[in-house]
Amino acid sequence: MEVFGSSGTRGVANEELTPAFVLRVAKAAGTAWGVDRVAIARDTRATGRMLADAAASGLASTGTDVDRLGIVPTPGAQFYAEREGVPVIVVTASHNPPRYNGIKLVGADGVELAVTDLEKIEDVLLAESFGVAPWDETGCVRTVEGLRRDYIDALLAAVDRERIADAELTVALDPGHSAGSLTSPDFFRELGCRVVTVNGQPDGHFPGRDPEPVPDNLVDLGRLVRATDADVGIAHDGDADRAIFFDETGEYVSGDATLAALAAAELEAGDTAVSAVNVSQRLVDVASEVDATLELTPIGSTNIITRIEELEADGRRVPIAGEGNGGIFFPSYRLSRDGAFTAARFLELVAERPVSEIVAPYDGYANVRRNVDYESTAERDAMLDAAANHAHAADAELNTRDGYRLDYGDAWVLARPSGTEPLVRIYAEARDEDRATELARELFETLTDAKDDV
Repeated sequence: MEVFGSSGTRGVANEELTPAFVLRVAKAAGTAWGVDRVAIARDTRATGRMLADAAASGLASTGTDVDRLGIVPTPGAQFYAEREGVPVIVVTASHNPPRYNGIKLVGADGVELAVTDLEKIEDVLLAESFGVAPWDETGCVRTVEGLRRDYIDALLAAVDRERIADAELTVALDPGHSAGSLTSPDFFRELGCRVVTVNGQPDGHFPGRDPEPVPDNLVDLGRLVRATDADVGIAHDGDADRAIFFDETGEYVSGDATLAALAAAELEAGDTAVSAVNVSQRLVDVASEVDATLELTPIGSTNIITRIEELEADGRRVPIAGEGNGGIFFPSYRLSRDGAFTAARFLELVAERPVSEIVAPYDGYANVRRNVDYESTAERDAMLDAAANHAHAADAELNTRDGYRLDYGDAWVLARPSGTEPLVRIYAEARDEDRATELARELFETLTDAKDDV
């Protein structure tokens, strides 16, 4: 696909992702969907209202009525889509820096569109074969009130409130100025938790930290955990479909360790878990220990969702899926990543024992991640060619399902182009941190040398 990547389409707002472009995407979606009504939601980004206005205009021009949902977490928009049976355009760039924005398309079942459905919309977009309604049949726009409250109520009904409330937990929360800042504080309080926050006000300039919940951006959350003697720290990304945790000592918990711990609580013999090619050995070990199957896909929620649907159609039980970035699916709840729901399921475990004990079995691996940016297609292609040559020359098992993953037995390293930013991402994991660092360094130098030669 030329336009839609692994998680929609994104770019620097008003430069790459302009109102004119969003207008065309909305016209294409309205034309391809051919439905009477579509909803629009957004995150807190400063350019969100501008781009949501453009999307509303594009939909109305095709004769489609528009439900304006306002600022709501992406999983809240998906809840609305499923409840109302209408597709949703979500204006969000998720974890990308503040200057970015993006478009994510959700079907009337509340699930992100599959690749085949995105391709249909992309075909209309590229051909500019938009449907145009007569002036007296253009769509009407209405504002939907109360969705955030309804979304919180749905979350409360889906988790073990009594178990969490009885534990009298203190939660340190960093919603990162995101859409989650308008829902997660109330949700955790209504679960019976004492909630303290940092970066808790919605602000599209993200003054406290960048939207991506990685350790360097979450220093203040660790401090808050320690200062308030909290039982757990929880952080969201820009559209609150992810959750990252800190333990009771204020130490960052790897998302891979969290996924493994939640999977250990969910998986039974004969089950299937789904993850991406950058999966940690932690999850591999959990699946093996309980005699469950682990299926790997290319990176990106769209690919994971597609595989879950295929497996469930084949009669397989998939109780958990996701990636180590905090984006986790519990398909029996809803086929969407939901940071608040993931956090609540983790709180069910924390109600029984401290976070440090929960993740202790999964602490034995070191992860290193590096990025190499590029400014042109030629630079990207040169780096990918270099990665291919490096991979084929290595004494390791090669997986090319998404990029180049080299398994050495005691460690692995992966290079793949980002689906949302002009980056080639490098991931490495080993039980020894020096080993992981060295594998990542070798590949990083190979790629940068290739880029410099362009």
